Amino acid sequence: MDESIFYLKPNVVIEPLFDNWYAWAHLISPATASMNLVNRHIAIMESYLTAPELHQDAVANPKMKGGPFMDFGRQRVEEIRTLLSNTRKQQGRLLEFAEAIKVLDKLLLTEATGSGMEILYEKIPPVLKGFVELHYDRNNCPGFRFFESLLYKSEFYNKQSQSIALWITNNDQRPFCLSTPRLTEPDVLQLPISFDSHVIDEIAAMKRKGGSVDQLRSKLGITDQQQELFDSFFTHMPPPAYIPYTGDKIRMRYFGHACILIETGSVSILVDPVISYYGYDSDVDHFSDVDLPDMIDYILITHNHQDHVLFETLLPLRHKVKNIVVPRTYGGKLEDPDMKLMFESIGFKNIIAIEEMQSIGLGDVKITGLPFTGEHSDLDILTKLCYLVEVSGFKLMFLADSRIVEPALYRHILKETGKVDVLFLGMECDGAPLSWLYGPLMTKKITRDQDGSRRLAGSDCAKGLSLIDIFEPREMYVYAMGQEPWLEFISSIKYTEESNPIIQSDNLVKYCTDKGIISERLFGEKELLYNRASAPQRKLII
Repeated sequence: MDESIFYLKPNVVIEPLFDNWYAWAHLISPATASMNLVNRHIAIMESYLTAPELHQDAVANPKMKGGPFMDFGRQRVEEIRTLLSNTRKQQGRLLEFAEAIKVLDKLLLTEATGSGMEILYEKIPPVLKGFVELHYDRNNCPGFRFFESLLYKSEFYNKQSQSIALWITNNDQRPFCLSTPRLTEPDVLQLPISFDSHVIDEIAAMKRKGGSVDQLRSKLGITDQQQELFDSFFTHMPPPAYIPYTGDKIRMRYFGHACILIETGSVSILVDPVISYYGYDSDVDHFSDVDLPDMIDYILITHNHQDHVLFETLLPLRHKVKNIVVPRTYGGKLEDPDMKLMFESIGFKNIIAIEEMQSIGLGDVKITGLPFTGEHSDLDILTKLCYLVEVSGFKLMFLADSRIVEPALYRHILKETGKVDVLFLGMECDGAPLSWLYGPLMTKKITRDQDGSRRLAGSDCAKGLSLIDIFEPREMYVYAMGQEPWLEFISSIKYTEESNPIIQSDNLVKYCTDKGIISERLFGEKELLYNRASAPQRKLII
């Protein structure tokens, strides 16, 4: 054993942080980050400081899971007071930006009455000038769009707000990430590293390739006081070697939630990589990082929610990913940040943005973007795609959290795709209300009835049945249910047998099984091999 070679331990977390909060997609784009900073982070911190006992009681109540309550008990009041004070000092310009969005919304609501808008430009708050374009829709409702690419080049995109925390985990238990910040802990090493840093790739690569801890310490500027903790994240013990798939079939591996790995002897495709990344004993059998290929040809991202875009998984994978496929976005709307810009800003290369019914491919593999309806609370979100993956004529359709609001859409799609062999459908059919995720972006209060009726909901049994009748799959799998324990800290979902999504998905699985369709609600892990159909070879198309 070479004593100079160290490997990153399999249960070390590389946790991305923004201003000491868990980093997710809406904390990257400056516009959404500013609104979440004010209307989520500061609001929660102020609430906690006012009544820490209320937060303690709420966190202990399972019915309040996923609510805006810090999981700190009453012990961290002074630390939160300091964090709040530092946030106001260090994020002053972002706070001004968020206030300007509120002022602009009010300006358009009161003064944009259908007449020409040019006169309103002089009234745009100074911090927004040059970053927005005003417009009407066809019904004279006013709005604005950001020149989002310019925001990333401005002072409002401050990489110094980004950092990572390194720590060792032995279980899936964590506070809900959207409501509890990361405070100083004795076993957690926080490092001021921006997400685009190549050092993250070096740390992550040491899980398999090994390397010099001395060199890494030097690059990171690890102090004498930090060295013992930093060194505890590494071991001389090499990980088990990944055994690549070399057969002539199509291998499908389910990694939990909406994450599926498709492999042939020459191509690997990973869909929505939210993975139990860490090697530790668990009551739930599951694949982890050691079961991923050394190189991934395509990562497919369906939409911009934190249970489908998880930087904690994506950043450590960055060094081994050839291409990331994302939905194309043009709008510049506050609620719909551009995913291609986001990934590029945090150091990813080869981002392929595709549209509905557009295809890319390599060899005998073809990937087609499909329309994605529902699950976004009736907001005009364009950054969402489902995917059809075709390998030598064998078709796997990934519909993520689609809510089938109009079956006629899928009859039109059928004319282009034909019937499919395997269909994957998310059935979290209740869903959180609009305000749970998008509330911080809204400057006009909505009613309780509006909030409750506009949900982040997938399909129920009846809606799923329409897909079965249209595409006539040989196999149907319910996935993206958030059931796995490693999802709880980002989704707050915990079902019982009486939960409506469980009942609805059970009914759909039974219907399919009775019709002779292989069907199951996936949980933990699953591996299947499929025979290829005959199909002509395809050239690379982008």
